[in-house]
Amino acid sequence: MADDQEKTEEPTDKKIEDARKEGNVPKSQDASGVITLFVAILAVLMLFPFMADHMFQLFKYYFSLVGTPLDKVFMIDIAIVSIREILLMVLPLAIAVAVAGVVAALAQFGFLFTTKAIMPDFKKIDPIKGAKNLFSVKKMIEGVKITFKAFTTLGVGFIFFFFFIKELPTVTLFALADQLDWLKDKMIIIALVMLLIIFIFAVIDVIIVRKQYFDGLKMSKQEIKDEMKNMEGDPLIKSKIKQKQMEISRQRMMSEVPNADVVITNPTHYAVAIKYDEEKTRAPIVVAKGMDNMAQQIKKVARENGVHIIQNPPLARSLYAEVELEKPIPEELFGAVAEVLAYVYKMNKK
Repeated sequence: MADDQEKTEEPTDKKIEDARKEGNVPKSQDASGVITLFVAILAVLMLFPFMADHMFQLFKYYFSLVGTPLDKVFMIDIAIVSIREILLMVLPLAIAVAVAGVVAALAQFGFLFTTKAIMPDFKKIDPIKGAKNLFSVKKMIEGVKITFKAFTTLGVGFIFFFFFIKELPTVTLFALADQLDWLKDKMIIIALVMLLIIFIFAVIDVIIVRKQYFDGLKMSKQEIKDEMKNMEGDPLIKSKIKQKQMEISRQRMMSEVPNADVVITNPTHYAVAIKYDEEKTRAPIVVAKGMDNMAQQIKKVARENGVHIIQNPPLARSLYAEVELEKPIPEELFGAVAEVLAYVYKMNKK
C-alpha cells in the first residue's frame, strides 16, 4: 500500500490540464527575460534614428528658449512639449517590449486565461510564514543563482568593454560621426555577447523549470486509479473516448484503401473497398466501407492511389450492410465479387 501512495508516476493529461486551469504552468523568468531583452535591443537599433531625431528636436526647442522670460504659462508649455517628445521616443519601445512579453508567455505555455492565479490567497500574507519563506533554503539558492548570473553576464560585458577601451586613442582621431558609429558598433557587440550568455542561462532554466514542474505534478498509483475511476463515470469523458476511438478506427480504415484491389460504389451513397490475397485468405476482405461523406473520402483516396472504382449499386449496398470491416465476404456474394475482381485484374493486365 505504501508503494501506491508514492508519487512516482508521470502526471496524466487531466492532471496537467487541471493544473493549467489553476494557473499552474511551467514559466521560466529567464526565457521571458531573454526574449524581451532581444526585442528591446532590436527595437532600439531600428528606432534609433527616430528616437535621435525627436531628441534632437527636443534639445533644439530648449536652446530656442534661451533668454525667454519664465512664467507659469511658459513652464506649462515646456512641460507639455517635453512630455510629448519623450512619450514619442519611449512609447514605441515600450509597446515592443510589452508585445515581446506576451509572445514569450505564449511561446512557453500558450494562451491561458484564469482568475484563480490572481485571486488573493490570505495564507500567503501570513507574516510568520512570509519570514520563513524569505530565509528559506530555496530563496537563498535563488539569490545565489541570480547573483551568479548577474556577475557572469556583467563580467563578460566588462571584459569586452576594457578590450575595446584600448582602441580609444585611435578612435579619438576619427571624425565625430565615425566616433559615434564606432561606439554604436561596440555597444551592439557587447549587448549581443551578454544576450548570448543570458540565452544560455535561459535554456538551462527552461529545462530545470519544466523538470521541477512535472516532478511537482507526479502522481501516486492510487491517484491514477482514482482518476480513471472518476473519468469512467463521466458521460462527457466517455463521449470523448468513444469519439477518439472512432477517429482512430476511421484513420486506420482509410490507410487500407490504397492497398485495396477495387472500390465498389453505389455510386454516390456507398463505397466498399475490397482486397483479395489468395495466399493469406480464402475469400476477399472488406478493408474499408462508408456511406455519404465517408464514401466520397474513400473514393477520393482510391483515385489518388490508382485503385479501380467500379459502380455496382446492388453489390455495394449488400457488402455495406452484410460485411463487417476486416471480415471476408459471405459465400452468397462470391460470384458477384469474383466477376468484379476478374474485370479489375483484366484491366490491370491491359
